[in-house]
Amino acid sequence: MLKAKKYDWKDSNLALFGSDTEKAVKKESAEAEPAWHAVDPDAGNKLYIWRINNFQVEAWPEDQYGKFFEGDSYIVLNQYLDEESVEYDVHFWIGRYSSQDEYGTAAYKTVELDTYLDDKPVQHREVMGHESALFCGYFKQMETMRGGVDSGFNKVTPEEYKPRLFKFNGSKGNIRIKEVPRLRESLNSDDVFILDLGLTFIQWNGSGSTGMERYKAAQFLETLKAERNGQAEATTVDEGDEEPSDFSSLVGDDTDEAEESETAEPGERALYELSDRTENLEFTERKTGDVTMEDFDSEDVFLLDSGDSETGVFVWIGNGASIDERKNSMSYAHKYLQAKEYPWAPIAIVSENKAPKNKAFMAAIAA
Repeated sequence: MLKAKKYDWKDSNLALFGSDTEKAVKKESAEAEPAWHAVDPDAGNKLYIWRINNFQVEAWPEDQYGKFFEGDSYIVLNQYLDEESVEYDVHFWIGRYSSQDEYGTAAYKTVELDTYLDDKPVQHREVMGHESALFCGYFKQMETMRGGVDSGFNKVTPEEYKPRLFKFNGSKGNIRIKEVPRLRESLNSDDVFILDLGLTFIQWNGSGSTGMERYKAAQFLETLKAERNGQAEATTVDEGDEEPSDFSSLVGDDTDEAEESETAEPGERALYELSDRTENLEFTERKTGDVTMEDFDSEDVFLLDSGDSETGVFVWIGNGASIDERKNSMSYAHKYLQAKEYPWAPIAIVSENKAPKNKAFMAAIAA
């Protein structure tokens, strides 16, 4: 079996995202995309998800919401009512093994969807494994699986019963489920793991795992049993106990790489200005440390680095910002993060009008 090709999204060229070519997408072009016709402003609070496949936008089945393949890129639109007004957050999600074509298309189509909705959505970039709290909050549980559309390696489906190892980690109601390499090194004392052998399941509880992680793992087992027509059997083992032979023999023979560990220490807040007042587009650091609303100017675009890799970066679009400043904002934010220790951090584009209602943005200023 060929090993999955891992695309380095951190070095990707998102120049089209916000460029003249990309931003020139007309309203008529956006309306020509059949996928966007599913959006119903009269439906109230509603979540929509699409997956990118060969440059096409395909609706993701609602019974699969919360499940993502690491070889794909997705667009997620959250529609909600705010004081009787319909508002939106639109995210493009980049899987670890998503190709440049896929996440480039996801970024491009996110702008197109924004255009279709008359620029009302707040746009976000999400990177697998480092999703924002806002994004994670859409799902009772998130499940990331190996495989994907036309990814060059086998797509895993439950019916194939190929051994898989899942990790459960998180806090309170936000538990993430991720398929990880079947390696002993994938196990750790702080999390819960399930080895899926098709008709046999083994739940391995780390000694430091939480009751919620164990509970969510048990729920997941019940779902898997139902998918296998109730014929499967499950065993639970705590770390330090004698492990079933199936577990010991099958954890440790995966040929793929172990998980990468990506962490970053909190840094200092920093504010940057993107301006073309001198005719040339210039990106300039304005200050570090405390940032207040008085530091923003309606005539320009600003990038606020919260200093927290989980909160990420905010791109603030002033009401009077020029077309060049607006269309290049995401590209500059992406390039900015490429040079940081946390290139995976979330990016959110917030307009001046919407900023006061954006709790994450206001918290980053008040912190």
